Amino acid sequence: MTVSSTRPAAEPPAPGPPALGRRHGPAAPPVRATAPPPADPRRAHGAVPFHHPAPEPADTAHPHQPDTSPTPRTRAAAPTPADLRRPGGAASPGAPGRAGGSTQFPPPWAGAYRRLGEVVPEPRVLCAPPRSGRGWIAGAELLADPAALRELVAYDARQGLARYGRALRPDVAASIGLHRFVWPVSLLFTLPWFLERRVPLLAPADVSIHRPGGELTVRPGAFACLPGDPAARSTPAARPAADEAALAGQLRAALADFLAPVLAAFRPEVRRGPRTLWAMATDAVVEGLWQVGGRLGEEDRARTELTALFPPHGPGAPECAPFTPGAGFTTPAPGSPARTERSGRCRASCCLVYTARIEAMCAGCPRVTRG
Repeated sequence: MTVSSTRPAAEPPAPGPPALGRRHGPAAPPVRATAPPPADPRRAHGAVPFHHPAPEPADTAHPHQPDTSPTPRTRAAAPTPADLRRPGGAASPGAPGRAGGSTQFPPPWAGAYRRLGEVVPEPRVLCAPPRSGRGWIAGAELLADPAALRELVAYDARQGLARYGRALRPDVAASIGLHRFVWPVSLLFTLPWFLERRVPLLAPADVSIHRPGGELTVRPGAFACLPGDPAARSTPAARPAADEAALAGQLRAALADFLAPVLAAFRPEVRRGPRTLWAMATDAVVEGLWQVGGRLGEEDRARTELTALFPPHGPGAPECAPFTPGAGFTTPAPGSPARTERSGRCRASCCLVYTARIEAMCAGCPRVTRG
C-alpha cells in the first residue's frame, strides 16, 4: 500500500506481493473468507473487524503491491506540510461532514467492506478509531510528521531492493508508496458507492494504516446517499444527495478533500507537481475499484461506472477536477483477446519503476501506450 532506500544485507528478502496486485488483465478467481484468527492484542477495545480472509499466493511481478515485511518505527517533530489546494478552494484535513453526524459501529455502509473481505486478502478493514505505534500510522500523523511518511517510503524502498536487486531512487520509492497508500484507502469511499450507493465522508484523521499487516482502520461518521435510501430517513449521519449524478459528485469531492493534504505531504518525497500527483491519484482510485469489481464478478459495470465518474473532456461532461479526466480504459483491437495486459487501460501517470528494472514497466504505462 516507502530515510534510507537500502536494505541491510542480513535482512531476509521480502515476500512477493499478493495476486491482487495484477492491475490489468482478467479478474482472478475469488478468495474465500476463512474463520477469523485468534484475537489480536493490537486491536483496541470496540474495534469491529470486517473480515480476515486467507492470504493469496505470492506474485513478485508487480511493483505496486505491499508485502508483509516488518518496518522499524521512527518519529521526529516537524511542521505540518503545506496545503495542496484543490481548484476553487483549500482542502482541509478536518473531517468533512462530521459535524452533527453520529458515529455508528458498524456503519451503515459496512456491508461493502464485508464483500471486500470475501474476495481479496488485503486490505482488511477494521471499524475502529485511528491507531499509532506497533506498525500503525494514523492519517493525521502522516500529514503532520514527515518522519511517519518517510517510514512508509522506506518500507517500499526495502521491498524494491529485495525485489529488483538494486536500490530504488528515493522519488521512485515514494511514488510507489503513494500508490500503495491511495489504492486501499480510496476503496473506503468507492466500494460503498459502487455496491450500496453510500459515500463515507472521511478525512485523513479518520483512518490509519498498518502496511505490514495489510490492515486499515476507519472511524465512521457522516455519509452521502440517495434520497430513497432507508438510511436517509433512519440515520442522523446521512446526507442525502439529489440524485445519482449528485452522489457521484459527492464521491469525487470526498475523495479530493481526503487526498489533497495527502498529496501535499507526499510531494516533497515524490518530487512531482500537482498535476502529476493528481494523475497518480486518479490511477490508484480507478485501478482499485476496477480490480475489486472484477473479483466481485462485476468488472464490466466497474469499467462503465468509473468511466462515468471520471469522464474525458467533452460537451456536457461533468467536471472531475482535480482528478485527471478520463478513466483510461481501452477497447481491444478487432480479433484480439477481450482482455490483455496491454489493452485494458492506459495509465495517466508513470511510477518510474522501470528505472530499477526495465522489464518491470507497468502494463498500460503511458511511456509505452503514448509512444
